[in-house]
Amino acid sequence: MVELRIPGPTPCPPEVLQAMTKQMIDHRGKEFGQIFTDVTDKLKQLFQTKNDLFILTGSGTGGMEAAVVNTLSPGDRVLAVSIGAFGDRFANIAKAFGADVVPLQFELGKPADPDVIRRTLREDAAIKAVLVTHNETSTGVTNDLAAISKVVKEFDKLLMVDAISSLGSLDLPVDEWHCDVAISGSQKGWMVPPGLTMVSFSQEAWRAHAQAKMPRFYWDFTQAKNFLARGGQTPWTPAVATVYAFSAALNILAEEGLPNIVARHARIGKKVRNGVKALGLKLLADEKYASNTVTAVWPPEGVDPGNLRRVLREKHQVVLAGGQGKLDGKIFRIGHLGWVDEANIERVLLCLKLTLEEIAPVKAQQTVK
Repeated sequence: MVELRIPGPTPCPPEVLQAMTKQMIDHRGKEFGQIFTDVTDKLKQLFQTKNDLFILTGSGTGGMEAAVVNTLSPGDRVLAVSIGAFGDRFANIAKAFGADVVPLQFELGKPADPDVIRRTLREDAAIKAVLVTHNETSTGVTNDLAAISKVVKEFDKLLMVDAISSLGSLDLPVDEWHCDVAISGSQKGWMVPPGLTMVSFSQEAWRAHAQAKMPRFYWDFTQAKNFLARGGQTPWTPAVATVYAFSAALNILAEEGLPNIVARHARIGKKVRNGVKALGLKLLADEKYASNTVTAVWPPEGVDPGNLRRVLREKHQVVLAGGQGKLDGKIFRIGHLGWVDEANIERVLLCLKLTLEEIAPVKAQQTVK
């Protein structure tokens, strides 16, 4: 059996995949409306929000675009906080639609510094919104979103959060942390195939929406809200089978409970980091802020991470991710979110040890215990 350990798409439980085999139904009918409403309500509980929440057919990047175009106008000044490739992506989306983007980049492997954000907002009163990634999968770092939110709200700015790889796995109380927009994706910790992006939207975001002039059609939240009020409908044809899968996955997550989900990811994240270090490898992330959903690792000196991943995949059926952006070809990443337990990680670490012994025998003998 293949051990798929990338940051997404993640493996899906059998009952989730089985749910997708059900026959299609009328997406304008009462039966689908009940399923869609139920999924929306259960997601609100896991988002820890009373805000509006929209389930859209698309990828997480689509959700990021939806967040931008529903709140901003061309020329709006936006602070884009980036600690990696996905922070850069959020900035590039805003820039593509005409926002005046102020980039604020931090060293790869480090979290964003709330004091630097505070200083930037103090010096530039024209900034309207702040874009930030909660959990940066390209570097394996989780930002201190509670601290960042506190700073952003000191200046009464709109806070837009890419929580694609954190919600459903890590604790993110959307309302308590005053996230005006929070985005997630079905293919991450939710244990569902790709195809849906979920976006929560606060009252402050609605006020921005009323003034927003960026072009939107497919992603228009006014349409989404109006159709949702019609008994759980969507403006456009939804990914019906993926909604079935989501319903099944949410039943599993509800049975485990959010505190246990968060604790499991924390336990497994620590197991991965300890295991990697025991193999003599170095983590990219500052461990104080290391992600519990993905771990970025430097390969041993002289070892090509692409070749390491190839041997793991072809010989041991373990699939890991490579680097992204500036880290392409330099690191490898282990995903550990969603449907994952200690046994999965033990297999990954064992196969990583065997692969290191094969492709770097001298170093492995010295470092691998």
